[in-house]
Amino acid sequence: MLWQPALPDNYRAMDADALDRAIQARKAEFGDRLVILGHHYQQDDVIRHADFTGDSFKLSQLAAEKVRQVGAEFVVFCGVHFMAESADILAPDGTTVILPDLSAGCSMADMAADDDVEDAWNQINAVLEEAHFNGRVVPITYMNSSAAIKAFVGEHGGAVCTSSNARSILEWAFAGGDEPLREGEKIKLLFLPDQHLGRNTAADLGYDIHTQMCLWDPQAPAGLGGCDAQTIVQSDVILWKGHCSVHKLFRPEHVDQIKAQQPGTTVIVHPECEHDVVRKADLSGSTEAIICAIDAAESGSKWAVGTEVHLVSRLSQSAVERGVSVRILSDCQCLCTTMYRIDPQHLLWVLDNLAEGNVVNQVAVDEQTTRWSQVALERMLQITGKTSVASAVPQPID
Repeated sequence: MLWQPALPDNYRAMDADALDRAIQARKAEFGDRLVILGHHYQQDDVIRHADFTGDSFKLSQLAAEKVRQVGAEFVVFCGVHFMAESADILAPDGTTVILPDLSAGCSMADMAADDDVEDAWNQINAVLEEAHFNGRVVPITYMNSSAAIKAFVGEHGGAVCTSSNARSILEWAFAGGDEPLREGEKIKLLFLPDQHLGRNTAADLGYDIHTQMCLWDPQAPAGLGGCDAQTIVQSDVILWKGHCSVHKLFRPEHVDQIKAQQPGTTVIVHPECEHDVVRKADLSGSTEAIICAIDAAESGSKWAVGTEVHLVSRLSQSAVERGVSVRILSDCQCLCTTMYRIDPQHLLWVLDNLAEGNVVNQVAVDEQTTRWSQVALERMLQITGKTSVASAVPQPID
């Protein structure tokens, strides 16, 4: 977690109306020079000030597009650190990307440190070389990872994926990635950092979660991430031991309870949920896919959604006007606590400083990391035809 200085007392003393007025005044003052992005998991009193809302990659793309269109100079990303990094990677040179609170990180992204990944890569390849494995490892990282991990993947022949295009990216990797398969060559995947998205996607492709996948734990006291050499050699997919702290809270029994107490309810969950939860649900899809499914829901239908509570709350409020019932899958407090660090006070603070000529909380990715991260991102876009994020649809569960 990066260090965030304490806010001056005057920001904490302002009431909600005063904060809203001050933020809107700053936005008007900057005009087209400023773009504010709000991730779907943000709380309502932040999201109302966003020029665009969406998931992390969609927002980064929108930011880059808007900057080019109107010549914006500043992008304030109301999200978490890896999202601001992605915006800086994709935005034109000279754009300043700002995160209102530097302590707004992502626990999942933090679970894959670049030195740990480098060590794992070397150990895995050493085991395979000793076993005379006829093949290679292709690394794939979820968008929810640091710029350093995206760069590692790009430099080692892999690609980034999102929750909506993970299947296409895994299919590409198993087919050899950017290099044609040699005769008899086999491909293994190292999937970072979310084990659940990797497991769910590979299982959907027909890989057995018990016999064809293994879990690499960088904190395991024994070597090889808690695995043995034979397991590494036999596994087609090596999953990194990482997870989303929000989606981890949804349990299979929550699905059972909804089905028992509210018959006829359609359960839709994010693929960051555990495998047993995804298998019990009716539908699984990315954040955008979940939104599309609720927006298209028929009047009178009932839905239980397994994702972050602020998003579910907004979906519920808009759906009720169409006669659609939407509730969160579990009554537990399923909120992204790091995203919650972004609030109107921090947003106004960075805007006030910007108005005075002071850039605070800039997120800037170095040139080398940017170059290889762009390689990994560009591979993803080439694989998916640059349409996968916008056209995401939920996948039914067999």
